[in-house]
Amino acid sequence: MELFRFIREEIQVVQERDPAIKSPLEVILYPTFRVMLSYRRAHKLYQKGHFFLARFISQRAARKTGIEIHPGAIIGKGFFIDHGSGVIIGETTIIGDNVTLYQGVTLGGTGKETGKRHPTLCDNVMVSAGAKILGSFTIGENSKIGAGSVVLEEVPSNCTVVGVPGRIVKRDNQKVPRSDMDHIHLPDPVKEDIMMLQRENTALCNKVIDLEKQLKELKKDLPSGDTTMPTGNKMERIQREYEDL
Repeated sequence: MELFRFIREEIQVVQERDPAIKSPLEVILYPTFRVMLSYRRAHKLYQKGHFFLARFISQRAARKTGIEIHPGAIIGKGFFIDHGSGVIIGETTIIGDNVTLYQGVTLGGTGKETGKRHPTLCDNVMVSAGAKILGSFTIGENSKIGAGSVVLEEVPSNCTVVGVPGRIVKRDNQKVPRSDMDHIHLPDPVKEDIMMLQRENTALCNKVIDLEKQLKELKKDLPSGDTTMPTGNKMERIQREYEDL
């Protein structure tokens, strides 16, 4: 009965988050379905102390699906891995309900420390393709990790993280990631900074051009051969503005 319940739940999860699926029968072809079936068996064995057998099952599933989930990891309901190749989930990872991972995601540690050394992902977190979350800290619920990001510290709830190292670029985003599955339209802080610098540089260049034009006009008013600049208020103002740039 538990196996049938798992299959029914997995069909619902895949149909909800992958528009490519055309029939429920296709679910059995998905790597996420096959690896989670193996993981549930391996996790039960791991909890009972049958560590070798648990690792044997998990490594066999990794060779077949390209997804490596340590049997010691704790994974909640509604877990979904889209595509899946290259996904690695460490031993002490804790994953809440309705979490979504894309291909190439790593939930790993940072060294040989003992105890809790892998991240905790709360409910409704989405981790985009190629992202790396390394260390023992928490990613808050409803948060979204951008593609290729490297996250090395805790992320509060309802946040969007991008970059290397990962930086929070949006807070209090109340959308639930699994409802739209949008991992493309994320803020780009580097691009925004470059555009701001470009605008400021353009304004500065225009100011310099205007001041140079005003200086040329004042020089034209000087008598022929006279190189002494006038000391009027207008000239002094222009010189001060030019020096301030």
